[in-house]
Amino acid sequence: MKILKAILFDLDGTIVDTEKDGHRVAFNMAFKEYGLDVEWDQFKYYQLLQIAGGKERMKSYFKNEGKEFIPKGISIDDMVRSLHISKTDLFVKLIESGKLKLRPGIKRIMMEAKKMNLLIGICTTSNEKAASSIIKSLLSDVNIDLLLAGDVVKHKKPDPEIYYLAKEKVNLNSTEILVIEDSANGAIASRAAGLKVLVTVNDYTKNEDMSMADAVITSLGDEREVTNIITGNLKLRDDRMVNLSDLIEFHILY
Repeated sequence: MKILKAILFDLDGTIVDTEKDGHRVAFNMAFKEYGLDVEWDQFKYYQLLQIAGGKERMKSYFKNEGKEFIPKGISIDDMVRSLHISKTDLFVKLIESGKLKLRPGIKRIMMEAKKMNLLIGICTTSNEKAASSIIKSLLSDVNIDLLLAGDVVKHKKPDPEIYYLAKEKVNLNSTEILVIEDSANGAIASRAAGLKVLVTVNDYTKNEDMSMADAVITSLGDEREVTNIITGNLKLRDDRMVNLSDLIEFHILY
């Protein structure tokens, strides 16, 4: 029998809906500080989200669409590195301001899992400083067992490297782990590492091809937001939200 021993969460878009009102805003603030006449609107940022990793996103943009913004005598790598440092500091300030909130059901599921002695991990391409700030500000009462963030791996999702590393760190088999993601890239990475994955979509990812996911839902749900099952065999005991018992059954049976 497959026994669930760990749940691995993506961060951006999964734990916190950071992209639209967090990362995008911080990128634009960093561009302004740097003196660049660049602003990513929601549609442009949606396009850029197909590229995993903030530094990679900026490098692609300035290389393919914004070469005129690269100052003479400065390499694109140096410019992106400097921008990303500023962007991370600005993003952390946004987190500390309290403007960003956990997605529905995240803390509830984590707390239920800890009561059952399950391991909780976070696997993200987000900068480690930003990830740690989110944990400190929003999840300080949850004992996070594993944080893999930023450049801890060479290849970003959809490459499965971060999930292979997570399996090694928690010392568990693939059949003992469930992943919760928000995107097609995350689902592909999870499945490529042999892990079952539940996707909770958001406004940026709801139209992506989620055929690699084992199940797709709108959110884990809470008193404010009802869980709607989009695809997959996840069964809910409560009509409104996902409970840990639902995830355990989903992991074992499907």
